[in-house]
Amino acid sequence: MNIQDLIIKDKEQIAIQDVFLSEENRAKIEQLIKEHRYVSELKEYGLPVTNKVILFGSSGCGKTTTAKAIANTLDKNLIILNLSNVINSKIGETSQNVKQVFDRAARDKAVLFLDEFDQLGKARGEDDNDVGEMRRLVNSIIQQIDYLPDDVLLICATNHVEIIDHALMRRFQVRIHYAMPDQQALDAYYDTLLARFPEELHPQQRVYGLSFAEAKDNLFAVVKSNLIKKLDMKGRML
Repeated sequence: MNIQDLIIKDKEQIAIQDVFLSEENRAKIEQLIKEHRYVSELKEYGLPVTNKVILFGSSGCGKTTTAKAIANTLDKNLIILNLSNVINSKIGETSQNVKQVFDRAARDKAVLFLDEFDQLGKARGEDDNDVGEMRRLVNSIIQQIDYLPDDVLLICATNHVEIIDHALMRRFQVRIHYAMPDQQALDAYYDTLLARFPEELHPQQRVYGLSFAEAKDNLFAVVKSNLIKKLDMKGRML
């Protein structure tokens, strides 16, 4: 399969300071970024560079946004694996397709982002050939990770860390957990989102118990509804 079919192009620019993170997670990510700014200096002292990271936890809590922000901060190309095309490729081709993407990341000295990482190590059925294919895929990924150059940063994300192969999990030097935001975190997020809108468009009540992604969608739905009502009233007055 052509390499262009195996990756997703995403040019969204996100600043790391605009990502809502817990203090613990922000400290880990800032340390990661600093290590990749000083790769040569670390090597001079024989120190290993952290370049294999897994982000796990609740959906919609910032894992993908974090990967984009890290790539943007480091001024590196972001290569996102097109999971659908990889998983749906012909039996025997999956491992080779993944290798192509790793090779591309190595050439570009990029940030390689593998979302829904649990899907790459999970059997797709009970058929012996299918299970064997997925077993070979896990072995191939382990090999690719083991020989990953220091100047390539691998970031994997999953909502189901418990089903990932243990041998794969051992390869990650840093594991970062994303929990659902509490009320204080959501209030800060709402304040940031609402700052560019006039107060008359703000919701009368805030909704909690949501992920950041759900909160954003919910908030924008209310703001749009309030704006449309305002425009309708203005139109009737003309």
